Amino acid sequence: MSKYDGKGSKNDEARVHRVGFLLIPGFALMSYASAAEPLRAANALSGRTFYRWRHIAIRGTDIQASNGVRIPADDTIGSAARVDSIVVCAGGNPATFSHLPTLSYLRSAARHGVRLIGVSAGPFILAQAGLLDGYRCTIHWEHMPAFTETFPTLPLSRSLFEIDRDRFTCAGGIAALDMMHAMIRIDYGTRLASAVSDWFLQTEVRRGEAAQRLSPAERFGVHHPKLVDTMLRMEKRIERPLAPSDLARLADLSLRQLERLFAQYLGTTIHRRYLQIRLEHARGLLRQSTLAIGEVALATGFATPMHFARCYRRRFGLAPREERTAR
Repeated sequence: MSKYDGKGSKNDEARVHRVGFLLIPGFALMSYASAAEPLRAANALSGRTFYRWRHIAIRGTDIQASNGVRIPADDTIGSAARVDSIVVCAGGNPATFSHLPTLSYLRSAARHGVRLIGVSAGPFILAQAGLLDGYRCTIHWEHMPAFTETFPTLPLSRSLFEIDRDRFTCAGGIAALDMMHAMIRIDYGTRLASAVSDWFLQTEVRRGEAAQRLSPAERFGVHHPKLVDTMLRMEKRIERPLAPSDLARLADLSLRQLERLFAQYLGTTIHRRYLQIRLEHARGLLRQSTLAIGEVALATGFATPMHFARCYRRRFGLAPREERTAR
């Protein structure tokens, strides 16, 4: 593969890299744009066509994004020409995606050595096709609870993106810009990748292992270290919640001291905050997985579906079953 020399010169031996954007209905438009626009920039800045791309639909003549924007399809999975990379862009609830021809199309592409890239919820679909077995991968944090429940043996990370041989996975959003910097660097060299990032005003190109979310102190809105550590423990112990006395012991505080911190900084109790964390996790599973409601209850530390449903309705104003059918 040729390298861009940073001076606008051309190497006639360069091979055009053909990219197919497989857009799943309801895909996240920002994730798609963050992955597609760097390819256009690479061509513009190099003065030659390093990348060509087409939009592939699973059916029909156009594909609607999550915000209603429609992108015309150049091909469908049944008629798509050979490409070098496929970028699977998805959103919504990928756990409910069930389209065997799409999974077969991706498996066929993998057998022919096509680079497979999952963006936002795209890694979920690659995993459904069995194409992430044995590969490091990541996915948007919103989809992580459902992903780990559905694919418990896959080595999922919480990073912005993962590149493992010919599998690229990305959390989505603007993180796709960072991943495409890495891809362009692999394909055509560091100078072109840096020029593209500079064009998009990226004053800092984040490495793949960077965290997806704000720091815990920023996310929780508190800066007391023991309180932050306690809430992180709560998030990690959802299925088997720790007792308040155990949380206090692990924080090297008395139960009264820990309760005082929750009241002072959060205006609530340990029990209420823990319940809120578990119910938010349950809401994500209801929206992003196909787990039965009883399974969601067990996965979030509730002894019975009835108790879970009662707490859920009190928190969100609707029953778990209604939450699922409302999406």
